[in-house]
Amino acid sequence: MGKKSKKEKKVKGAEKTAAKMEKKVSKRSKKEEEDLEALIAEFQTLDAKKTQIIETSCPPPSPRLNASFSAHPEKDELILFGGEYFNGQKTYLYNELYIYNIRKNSWAKVDVPSPPPRRCAHQAAVVPQAGGQLWVFGGEFASPDGEQFYHYKDLWVLHLATKTWEQIKAAGGPSGRSGHRMVACKRQLIVFGGFHESARDYIYYNDVYAFNLDTFTWSKLSPSGIGPAPRSGCQMSTTPEGNVIIYGGYSKQRVKKDVDKGTLCVLSLYPLLDKWVWNRLNPSGVKPTPRSGFSAAVGPNNRSLLFGGVHDEEEEESIEGDFFNDVYFYDMGKNRWFPGQLKGPKSERKKRRRGRKAEAAEAAGGGESEGQPPPAPVEIVKEVVAEDGTVMTIKQMIPAAGAELERSESEEEEEEEEEEEGAGDEASGQQVEPCPRSNAMLAVKHGVLYVYGGMFEVGDRQFTLSDLYSIDLHKMDEWKVLVEMDPKTQEWLEESESDEEGGDVEGAEGGDEEEEGSDEESEDDEEEEQHPPAHPDEKYTDYLPRTEQYWIKLARRNMGPEAKEKKVLKVAHAMAKAFYEGLV
Repeated sequence: MGKKSKKEKKVKGAEKTAAKMEKKVSKRSKKEEEDLEALIAEFQTLDAKKTQIIETSCPPPSPRLNASFSAHPEKDELILFGGEYFNGQKTYLYNELYIYNIRKNSWAKVDVPSPPPRRCAHQAAVVPQAGGQLWVFGGEFASPDGEQFYHYKDLWVLHLATKTWEQIKAAGGPSGRSGHRMVACKRQLIVFGGFHESARDYIYYNDVYAFNLDTFTWSKLSPSGIGPAPRSGCQMSTTPEGNVIIYGGYSKQRVKKDVDKGTLCVLSLYPLLDKWVWNRLNPSGVKPTPRSGFSAAVGPNNRSLLFGGVHDEEEEESIEGDFFNDVYFYDMGKNRWFPGQLKGPKSERKKRRRGRKAEAAEAAGGGESEGQPPPAPVEIVKEVVAEDGTVMTIKQMIPAAGAELERSESEEEEEEEEEEEGAGDEASGQQVEPCPRSNAMLAVKHGVLYVYGGMFEVGDRQFTLSDLYSIDLHKMDEWKVLVEMDPKTQEWLEESESDEEGGDVEGAEGGDEEEEGSDEESEDDEEEEQHPPAHPDEKYTDYLPRTEQYWIKLARRNMGPEAKEKKVLKVAHAMAKAFYEGLV
């Protein structure tokens, strides 16, 4: 018997290490899971009291992230399920089911008997059979203090025609996990990656499972080729040919850097060989900047899209996160990335286009443009400031004028002009757009992208959102605000107040959190009332000089004595503008 090569030994060693780590995680997390199973059982007892399906109109859902947001396959509806909310002290998990009516711009809450247990970071996939089905797999449940985690490995289906939940019990499926990805591909559900975390250890996965929607059976796939490294939170989409594309993601493990670099891998089935194969792609175009926590969806014209996310930068003793609100498209047919730029209303585009053509003609007359190298992409940096002084940073790569876009000749000319507009709009900040965020929920219906909720951080504080935006992916002309963020839903309790919070679990229902923060909210309301109001018909250019000193003092109080004067002034002006625009 010949000696094993170094490569074979390395592969075997990696497999043994992974097996040991999984066994270690399993052993240590067993007790934690037993504790949480008792808590989950208590919640299920409460859910068991529901005996009939009740659908009621309601306000928009409370702030949350890591929920699933899916388009109904037959109706003009979007389906929101589960999610989590953290107020600084306590973690709340949900298993509520909400339906958003696109035409009416209204929400309805659907109480269904025997729903799946509360969870977040699960995955949902919609298939059109039998009037529409929403399949849900995995996810996690966290203890109220956020120190213990239970990872689900259950599979559920929501029958949309009858609005009934059914648990599908099939052996041989993936282990308990969250942060994985799942897509419907032909007559299968494909599950990839994810992670399992306990109080002490964690493990990331890169395994692939398929659930057959005809036979209701699981099978573990063993693709040949070099696949993606273990990860969670990646982009996963299917092509019309039945291929599965994986991009980016997140991993704590110090493994290959393809996770951060955003390497594209495609999983292909060769029917004649009955074999799945991994292949790596090298896409052209303008790729997304490194980030995690982005959200993904499949849009029209054989394109998948990526929205938002965060890039953490370590600075001495702290980590600062740059949050994004940009959109990138990946053309699956052309293997090409390109940024999605707002084009603005058509009338404005024509005016700007005429102006640019005149400038171009004038420049051509001077003959100065010959021999110049093509301009490089431009990085636009913008800061958005919340009313209480929190600062978010947007970084976005804008392709320069004349950058190649693979379109028809007429489209190419228009796209180049309109992307220049988009860059100008980003720089001026005049257009309405979602604030930068990570872990938002996306859904696409009739070529329109809907963005719901998510979160961003400022220092140690987390802001969880509940707003809803939409944009027509065919036109890319403007974002529309369907549901605005309600500032009163923003609750944050400092850790020093934790003794006042009991260890009860009622808050996981989602209702008690408002009562707990009612005193703090009333204080916020009183502060809001003290903001200097605008006079009748007073313009912002007059309002700011009159109230500037008030806003500077407020910004200084929020930012602390060490903040630079220039930064304080900038924040003060942004706060004043945010308050003024909220009045008019």
